[in-house]
Amino acid sequence: FAQGGDEGTAGAATLRFRHAAGTFEYADPFGGATKTWEYARWTSPVHQIGFGATELVASWTAAAPAGSWLQVEMRAHTSTGRDTKWYVMGRWAEGDGDIHRTSVNGQRDADGTVFTDTFVSTTGTSISSYQLRVTLYRLPGSGAAPVVRTLGAFASAIPDRDEFPVSPSGGAWGIELNVPRYSQEIHKGEYPQWDGGGEAWCSPTSTSMVVASYGRGPSPADYAWVDPSYADPWVDYAARHTYDYAYEGAGNWPFNTAYAGRFGLDGFVTRLRSLTELERFIRAGIPIVTSQSFQAEELPGAGYSTNGHLMVIIGFTRTGDVIANDPASPSNDAVRRVYPRAAFEKVWQRSTGGVVYVIHPKSRPLPPHVPGLTPNW
Repeated sequence: FAQGGDEGTAGAATLRFRHAAGTFEYADPFGGATKTWEYARWTSPVHQIGFGATELVASWTAAAPAGSWLQVEMRAHTSTGRDTKWYVMGRWAEGDGDIHRTSVNGQRDADGTVFTDTFVSTTGTSISSYQLRVTLYRLPGSGAAPVVRTLGAFASAIPDRDEFPVSPSGGAWGIELNVPRYSQEIHKGEYPQWDGGGEAWCSPTSTSMVVASYGRGPSPADYAWVDPSYADPWVDYAARHTYDYAYEGAGNWPFNTAYAGRFGLDGFVTRLRSLTELERFIRAGIPIVTSQSFQAEELPGAGYSTNGHLMVIIGFTRTGDVIANDPASPSNDAVRRVYPRAAFEKVWQRSTGGVVYVIHPKSRPLPPHVPGLTPNW
């Protein structure tokens, strides 16, 4: 944050609210009175992508406690030779007492649109560079202290391909990380106001598993509101605090990594090109949340079909098959699954182009990039 343009912000390693640059009236579309907020804003330098990208996802970690929230925006330079407008990539707060955490619908124009958390350029166009902008809001006179710790984006152009050859070993065959097992299914029917209850909570359940693997997560006081008869109340807590009121779900990708960031972890969303690449993280002791969709017959051992699902990759068998903590399991004991390497890699790459959540503490550094390839973390 030492570079870029600041309006009332300060900081280098982190971004802080120094003084108000102005005020803003926000009418929360999901309820509550219109409120006046004071704001400070930071705009990044232009980041050159290096190729013609067609998609972009921003992600961040921050503290936005009671009395504050933040908005992340993106604008890009297109292959048509012009700059886009600023697109809102998310309005985020730790809790839900001040604003309703939300993506923003209805942003489509001639340059592209935002589908929940993903900017997609108009067919036939691409983007060559982008800027990010983050605006910190707080109640006037409150002294609330929103802080942004990390802010970034991945831009990509997914190749059009029909073949997905199985990738070779990345050195993690035979490694299995110790990650708690949580089932989303045992939460079925709990708190349906947040995405229908546990049946749809694959993302916050997966995020909770990774957060807990580092000994982090909400305290008993945090989730004291959860019905004491419910098992694993931290999953209910995560579902509530990742819920996107416009999307009407808890599967917003950057909202999940931002949730992990509340507990002192670094987190971001990116794409990995193969399981070989993912194995670098397993070797570094970092479990990875993957996003994919598939029909039951495409992933032997799953026993279900899905239009979109998150699970945690915790390791690999000695023959290279994928060991996953799959929250779409009837019990916590049944969460650990082994999926054939070739089948898993195909559905993951074909359906989302290899989207993952990377969540880790600073004490467990990221592995080195793959030599000769465009860095993607």
